[in-house]
This record gives sequence, C-alpha cells and structure tokens, in this order.
Amino acid sequence: MSFRRTATIALALATGFTLAACSSTAPAADTPADDTPVTITFASYNLGTEGAAGAGTQELIDLFMQQHPHITVEGRAIPNAEILTRTRTDVAAGNGPDVVQMGYSKVGEALTTLPMQSIEEAAGDEWAEATAGLPQGILGTGDWEGTNHGVPYTISTPTLFYNATLFEEVGLDADTPPETLKEIRDAAQVLVDAGHHGVHFGLVAESKADFMAQSVLNSVGGSLTTDGGKDIGIDSDEAKEGFALLQDLVSDGLMPAVKTEDAMAAFTQGDLGMFVNTTAYSSSLLKAADSAGWEIRTAGFPELIEGKKPKLTHSGAALMMLAEDEAQQQAAWEFIKFMTSPEAYMIITQKIGYLPLRADMVDDPKWLGDYFTENTMLVPALEQLNDVEPYQFFPGKRSNQATVTYHDEAVEPILVQGADVDATLDRVAGKIRAELP
Repeated sequence: MSFRRTATIALALATGFTLAACSSTAPAADTPADDTPVTITFASYNLGTEGAAGAGTQELIDLFMQQHPHITVEGRAIPNAEILTRTRTDVAAGNGPDVVQMGYSKVGEALTTLPMQSIEEAAGDEWAEATAGLPQGILGTGDWEGTNHGVPYTISTPTLFYNATLFEEVGLDADTPPETLKEIRDAAQVLVDAGHHGVHFGLVAESKADFMAQSVLNSVGGSLTTDGGKDIGIDSDEAKEGFALLQDLVSDGLMPAVKTEDAMAAFTQGDLGMFVNTTAYSSSLLKAADSAGWEIRTAGFPELIEGKKPKLTHSGAALMMLAEDEAQQQAAWEFIKFMTSPEAYMIITQKIGYLPLRADMVDDPKWLGDYFTENTMLVPALEQLNDVEPYQFFPGKRSNQATVTYHDEAVEPILVQGADVDATLDRVAGKIRAELP
C-alpha cells in the first residue's frame, strides 16, 4: 500500500459526517451580547503535556482570548490519568473547572457522578448549526438524560506507525506495510532477526485509556459491553482470542513486554520497527524521526483475523461543562464552540496531531487541503474514521474504576507479565461485575 494522498477523503468521510456548518473562510470572532469581563477555568490533560500537545493547546487558549477579550481562560494542566479524580476533588472543594477535557474512558463515570451541565441547553439556538459539521455518532456519546453533555474535541483512531528506513535496511518493502496480523508477525520476525524490536500494540499505558483494547475486542468479534450495555464482555470467547493473539506476539519475542511509554521511546530511538497507537503521538514521533534522520510512515490498523475488517473505536476526549453561573456558562459555550471550530482544528490537526472532525476541511485548500497534500501521516486514520465504532463504557457509577481494574489486573498482567489469558479475564470480569451497581 503506497502513501499517496486520497483526493476524495472528504467524500469518503461524508457518509459518516454531516458536511454543514463549515464555511470556506476563517470565522470571525463573535460579538458578545454582553462584554462584561468573565473568567472561566479549563482543565486539560493536553495542556500539561510537554511538546506539541501542550504548546498547541495554549495557542488555542491564547487565540480564543484574543478574539474574546472579555473572557479570560485560566488553564489547569492535569495528567490524563488524574483528570476525573482531580475534577471530583475540585468540585467537592467548591473549585471545580468550568470546562474540562475528559478522556472518553472517563466520560461515563463523569456523567453519573459529577454535576455536568447540558452544553446543548447552554448553547440554545446555536447548538444545531455549531455542531452540524461534527461526526454525529461521536457527538451522541455525550448525550445524557435527553441532552448533550460532551462535545467531541480531540479524536483519533488506532494507527500503525512504522520506521520506513529500518524496513528498507532489513529488506522489508517500505511501500507495502503490513495489513494483517500475519503480515505484522512476518515483518516483526525479520526485524527481530536483524537485532531490532518488532511491533508494539499500545494497550498498556499510564493514562489507562482503553480505546486500543476496545478496538482489539471489536475487531475479533467481541465487545466491551453486552446486553445493551448492562453487562460486560471482557471474558467472552472472542475477548480471550483477541488477547491470546497479542500475547502470542510477546511470547514469540515479536513484541516487547513493556508499557506504551517505553515502547514509544524505543520507536523514537529507531529500535522498534512498528508502533500501533493513536495519532495524538504523530507530531512528537515525526519530530523525533526527523531529528534522528529516519523516515516515519503510517498505515491502517491491521486485520487481526484475516478477512475480518477491523472495527475500531476512537481515542481522545470530549469537552464537558461544569459551569453553573449563567455568565460563565455562556462564556464556556463560546469557548467550546471555538475549540471545535474549523479555525481550532487547523491547530489541533497540524500542531497536535488529532483528526479534523469537520470533514469539508480536508480537501479545501483554504483549510487543510494543502496540508494533507504534503502530509500523509494522518490519512490512514482519516480513512478509518468513517467506520468508527461507538466508544463503550462499563455500566454504572464506577465505570472509570472498572476501566482501571480491567487495565491494571487484566490487560497489563496479560501483555506485560505473561498472565494466563482465560483465567485472568474470568477473574477480573467477575470482580468488575461484583463491583458494578
């Protein structure tokens, strides 16, 4: 598969997106009906990240305040793993943020345990037009009690990054990256035989986000939840098969038994040939590759079972609102509207590495058309976004704790410590069911 640019990406995405509410020129700043000064707080895990994600998020905040001089945005940098617990602590202390970037693995519990406000109600008549160009399936993930409480913000799909220079050095065809798990195994074996690490699927990360694990389960015919979301499916035969496939990579020496952060370090150092994870890493990975003098390329998520098309869910976060004061709610809505606007996605895509969620930006030279002509790294992820599966939450008020338990007591032991797949998933599924209401 070559890395030509697909000239009709926007058309391909159009079946999943509504192509409205995105003009071909940069939007002008709104003229506020009331320019009384107001301050809002924004809790963000990207803001606290070193490099492109942190700098890009601060640029977004600064640009918003330039366009809305009566609104001051105070940023709170909070690690992704702590964003829910810190928000809960701050709310209890009477100092909750007005807007929060909430990772999707935590959205379910946030909706059931925090005083999240309806963004749709705060937006009023502006809601339909402002959100029409966003992917409606992902937007619907934030629906709660009849209205929307979470607008999709920073979104990606799992992507195969690979070291094209290393491929060529060991005799692999860099223009034809692996498309199936068998091809991944074959390429990894060549890399290992040449003294390098083969591949790493990033299911074990400090953030404990489970979009990768969900994507694996979906792609082998399983599902995180069953019975309309009332039960869990992590101990199904399909789930066990999916984890066994990945554990076999580890036991065969083709995938290092390490966490995502260690695997990414090996990849940036040129010691790992293939790295499967979110495109949120694309800017930092590209910078590292350029600095080290090797070429990085991307491809789609591979078929885990040949002939069965991958069914991926998305990584990333929603913007959620906690502001209760009317003036702060209106300021928070202006901020959320801006942060999901075409102008914002120019920065989010080019400088941070998430996907542009307004499809008609992709081919328009006034927006991202020229960018995607020259930069192909995000193209495979864009092409996958059309078929993305809804993100699933464990049921109940302890949804995030269930995710942490699943990650720490099942996913990590299986892929890092070599724990028995069947017994581990059976035990952890039983524990989670006992803890759920």
